Amino acid sequence: MGELIPLAKPVIGDAEEQAVLGVLRSGQLSLGPQVVRFEEAFAERVGAPHASAVSSGTAGLQLALRAVGVSDGDEVVTSPLSFVASANVCVMERARPVFADIDATTLTLDPAAATAAVTERTAAILPVHIFGYPTEMEPLEALGLPIVEDACEALGGRYADGSPVGGRGHAAVFGFYANKQMTTGEGGMVTVGDPAIKQRIDSERNQGRAPDMDWLDHDRLGFNYRLSDIACALGLAQLDRLDSMLAERQRVASLYYEGLAGIEGLALPCADRGEEQRGWFVFVVQLPPSVDRDETIRALREQGIQSKPYLPAIHLMAYYRERFGHREGEFPVCEAVAAQSIALPFFPEMTSGQVERVCAALRETLEQT
Repeated sequence: MGELIPLAKPVIGDAEEQAVLGVLRSGQLSLGPQVVRFEEAFAERVGAPHASAVSSGTAGLQLALRAVGVSDGDEVVTSPLSFVASANVCVMERARPVFADIDATTLTLDPAAATAAVTERTAAILPVHIFGYPTEMEPLEALGLPIVEDACEALGGRYADGSPVGGRGHAAVFGFYANKQMTTGEGGMVTVGDPAIKQRIDSERNQGRAPDMDWLDHDRLGFNYRLSDIACALGLAQLDRLDSMLAERQRVASLYYEGLAGIEGLALPCADRGEEQRGWFVFVVQLPPSVDRDETIRALREQGIQSKPYLPAIHLMAYYRERFGHREGEFPVCEAVAAQSIALPFFPEMTSGQVERVCAALRETLEQT
């Protein structure tokens, strides 16, 4: 077995170290100038009028749902193929996540299915730009309902009109966990077009305090969902190198496409369509239906290669089965994709030799099974 090839690995260098040290030496570790600088730089990057830094993508999704009016007894139409946070935040706001099946090619929310799921109780649509691929937005916008975009995996992506994900004016939420296109360790950002929504998010992330209020004065329910100046300084350094990291992710993806071409029954991530562009986050493949995924993951692990089931169908998780009565067969496209998908090692500094090793190991494993 060769040296371990990890599933993901952040790119951290001297610029990031110096940025963090600068904040540590300043003595202003939170609620300082780095937060505003990071927000403004990020908003400019994605073409959004405003941005609010928060402690995680999950926190951003919850605050965004609150800001567009989701509350007790409401329904939110969303995708069952996602990290569980996009459904959890609906429940956290005492709303019901109403799942709609996904498009078999892009794996994003199927507009027709989403439209059919809308009822008089629907308060918002929460599309998930899964694995970095942008959801088809125009049909969802035509419904005339508030939209909160889960763009936590989609930094660097572009919509069908060629504009950057996060800049359509809806609340769009990005995540900065260590495996994302850029990282602040933990953290997130909400981009918005409406200054009133930014003002509300800024208040609720900071215990419900308005900008002109004293430290112990609060005018609404809030949370501690702030992002520290340390994290924001790291984010600014990462933004400076984002173009190169995205380009390296594209390079690795291209190597995978080449190395895995021609394997019978193996489905690779869909190619970009027209002006739609994936913001490369992970490289997820769907194994042939006859292949045992757990055995494949085990075989790769024995060769020093990390891989992971990615992602399970949310509606089939125990909590959602028990709370909302979901069952197998409700969303067949999602269920089929979730049952056979695995994420392969994918990070900007991955070498061509490492990609070749993964491809050879996967090809050999599939041939044996």
